[in-house]
Amino acid sequence: MTELTITPAPSLAGSSRHALSDTWTVTKRNLIRTRRVPEAIFFSSLQPIMFVLLFRYVFGGAIPVAGTTYVNYLMPGIFVQTMCFGAIQTSIGLAEDLHSGLLERFRALPMSRSAVLGGRTTADVFRNVFVILLMTIVGILVGFRPEGTIFTYLAACGIMLLFSYSLMWGFAYIGLAAPNAEVAQLMSFPLLFPLTFASTAFVPLSSMPGWLQGFAANQPVSVVVDAVRSLMIGGTYYSPSSIWKAIAWSVGLFLVLAPLAVRKYRKA
Repeated sequence: MTELTITPAPSLAGSSRHALSDTWTVTKRNLIRTRRVPEAIFFSSLQPIMFVLLFRYVFGGAIPVAGTTYVNYLMPGIFVQTMCFGAIQTSIGLAEDLHSGLLERFRALPMSRSAVLGGRTTADVFRNVFVILLMTIVGILVGFRPEGTIFTYLAACGIMLLFSYSLMWGFAYIGLAAPNAEVAQLMSFPLLFPLTFASTAFVPLSSMPGWLQGFAANQPVSVVVDAVRSLMIGGTYYSPSSIWKAIAWSVGLFLVLAPLAVRKYRKA
């Protein structure tokens, strides 16, 4: 009679540690790759800097805002817009990895399936931290003066990073669905332009046509911009409800988009 050997199933804690370790490994790989191509960060930062200069010195004088200076009103919108467009890099990077064969090599390794997407999005969050620091310096140079405390400023940054992280999973899906990186970029921009420009990022809600105000007031970019403005500027712009709405939108988007992206990765 032969003995029956039973191999115990890995514990949930062990599986979680394994997934986190794999995610961090992929994160480091993407961070090293970004460090070797600094031009990517430079050009991704160039567009928001141009928007700051354009709206601050060309359009700013024609856009009245209440309770603060226009540059103070503008910068929270620029921050959120930058986070949104930065999420496109997630779709481009994954499309490049998919069609270069890298994702096939990852699949051949004994690693967590979610680690590839988790590592990509986590690395992009680190990139966004750098971009926020850079845009803060640019904002201060053009007259931006946050009126809250350092803690409210950090809370605003946390909301922006949470929202951008949620968006990245949606753009990860696009990157996996696109035939190449160029198409991934073309598919991403039309989704973001209506959300960022038909929002309260650059102009007050009251200045928009009545038929547009309903959409602009309730879409996620406006909600997050209002929350960031509430924390950075305070005063008449302070709104606890907008902060909770921004968190709810971010968590809700993540819960919907992350499973879709993971499922698409398994089929890609």
